[in-house]
Amino acid sequence: MASTAVHSDSDDGMDDFMDKFKTQRYRNALSENNWEEEFDKIPMFMKKAPEEIDPQKHPELACIQSILHDEDRPPEEQARVLKDEGNAFFKEKNYQKAVVSYSAGLKKKCGDQELNVVLLTNRAAAHYYLGNIRSALNDAAAATRIKPDHLKALIRGAQCCIDLRRFPEALEWCDQGLRLHSTDTKLRELRASADKHKRAAERDARKAKVKEKKMLGEKEALLAAINDRGIKLYQSVKPPQHGSDSEEEEEESSSTRIAQLSLDGLSSKELTGAQVVLDQQGSLHWPVLLLYPEHQQSDFISAFHEHSCFVDHLTHMFEELPPWDTDRKYLPRNLQLYFEDEGKETLYQIHPETSLLEVLQHKRFFVKAGTPSFIVLVRGSLSFWKQYLSGKKTEKL
Repeated sequence: MASTAVHSDSDDGMDDFMDKFKTQRYRNALSENNWEEEFDKIPMFMKKAPEEIDPQKHPELACIQSILHDEDRPPEEQARVLKDEGNAFFKEKNYQKAVVSYSAGLKKKCGDQELNVVLLTNRAAAHYYLGNIRSALNDAAAATRIKPDHLKALIRGAQCCIDLRRFPEALEWCDQGLRLHSTDTKLRELRASADKHKRAAERDARKAKVKEKKMLGEKEALLAAINDRGIKLYQSVKPPQHGSDSEEEEEESSSTRIAQLSLDGLSSKELTGAQVVLDQQGSLHWPVLLLYPEHQQSDFISAFHEHSCFVDHLTHMFEELPPWDTDRKYLPRNLQLYFEDEGKETLYQIHPETSLLEVLQHKRFFVKAGTPSFIVLVRGSLSFWKQYLSGKKTEKL
């Protein structure tokens, strides 16, 4: 009878509670408007932990964090907690924080070597996804020093070496792993990839070497052709170092800036985008710059055949007068061509019927930066002539 009474009281109490629940609001309930926000503040139901845990805003989280990171706990336990924390960050793809957590776990220097290997391989994975390939490789290597047969570390080491294009090392990692895990599919795939890339790299290196040798031969032939014609290349040299006892260095720097014939003297690509070329018939084609100082204009001929005459190019170029020639003075018959000898402050006048080679072979002509340049003046600009030629001598070739 007593039990029946208790049962009856219990049922009556529940009925009363349910009746009140239907008619009265629960005072501690979540708000109808922002219940999802409030729900997300409860640690158990959080979808994502905040970046920084503020004890005022998240007291429950701060309390849990202090329990987890209690320094009085054994190092193994602390390291394991930090490993789990790192794993949580890794799942969220927050690899930077995962690295921090795994590193903190390793700093605990716990005696559990299995745990240390896991921390190293997990940190290697986080580094890998951050693009820190060398750091990932270092962690994989450290893990295999502790446990040489750790499969994940071996796979990560091989993958890192492939990404770093260190294919022979990648093969060593794969071979080491396959000796211990002969049936692992991933290691076999990585080995095949490393071997393929190694062969391709070796093939590319051979091709590059052949190409380099060919280019060097072409440049040497080009320099020989320039040398045979007696053409001089101009190249500025660095000033001598103070305190130098070398008479040879002083003589070279003080006497002249004319460089010996070398590949450096043909660096016209930086200036004009073109370079002297030796064709199959043994003729040189030079990039040539024409300057019009009166109007601060210029023209560029990308391939001026050494046996062509200046008049051929000028007649073609000024078939139609340029828009900047408002006075219509730059007719081919009015043009006068010069090259400048800066050392002697002299302008040498060139006859239009002269070939480029004849000018280049003149004793006072020096090719600068691989591009011969010439000054074009025009008859009928007496005021500019006087101003431009002031203080300079003029001579005819």
